Amino acid sequence: MIDLLNINIYGDVTLYNFLFAVLVTFIAVLLARIITRNLRRVLTDKLKKDQLELLLKSIYFGILLIAFLSISPLLGINLSGLLVAGGILGIIIGFASQSVVSNLVSGIFLLAEKPVKIGDQIEVEGVRGIVEDVNILSTIIRTYDGLYVRVPNDKLFASNIVNFSANVARRFEYVVGISYRSDINKAIELIKKVIEDHPFVLKNPEPLIFVDELGESSVNVSIRAWTPTSEWFNVRIELLQKIKESFDENGIEIPFPQRVIWFGEDEKES
Repeated sequence: MIDLLNINIYGDVTLYNFLFAVLVTFIAVLLARIITRNLRRVLTDKLKKDQLELLLKSIYFGILLIAFLSISPLLGINLSGLLVAGGILGIIIGFASQSVVSNLVSGIFLLAEKPVKIGDQIEVEGVRGIVEDVNILSTIIRTYDGLYVRVPNDKLFASNIVNFSANVARRFEYVVGISYRSDINKAIELIKKVIEDHPFVLKNPEPLIFVDELGESSVNVSIRAWTPTSEWFNVRIELLQKIKESFDENGIEIPFPQRVIWFGEDEKES
């Protein structure tokens, strides 16, 4: 009885090897389509169209290339010379594109983790500003003085990111010096009233106003209050001005730095 599967089709390639190679190719194409289809659905709103297409094509043909390399020995294709040349070329390209690959992988992780998004106010690697764009290789930040800074995604992913916009509420703090001659209780009541009258100061968490330090020239009052993150800057500058105006209207003095010099005249007279 003739074993059909072991019949040589051409050269040393048997029918079994050929059918197995066809099966592997079919599975690879099917797997590549499933992976790219799911990635397209997940990343459509997170990547630009051209970036998404480039990523999907790279993954699709990468899977097919791996499948081809795995079945080539079954088809009698000798890739030893090609693999040696490809290996040398791959090493060269690998060193040249190491940062690109690192940024690409980091960008994918950033898109999945979402530590930042467009419009967030962040600080990273000493750069503080608003996120303008999140690309697959880098993130663009517009600083508060209008400069655009490109931060590679591998640095962004490996750094401590301070996201000022992630929480719906944000706290600000002042330290206001009150003259020792002024009524500290009255000053605290005036501060409370200014804070309570502002519509964007949150009741919960409750604002804190307390004597923090007896300084050389003043009694230092610490003021801590919470406000919606979107209104943080405006509320912070408005309240400080209103506190100063309230002090002026009610005779509460904010002193200049001062020193008391004692000459010891009483000891000389004695």
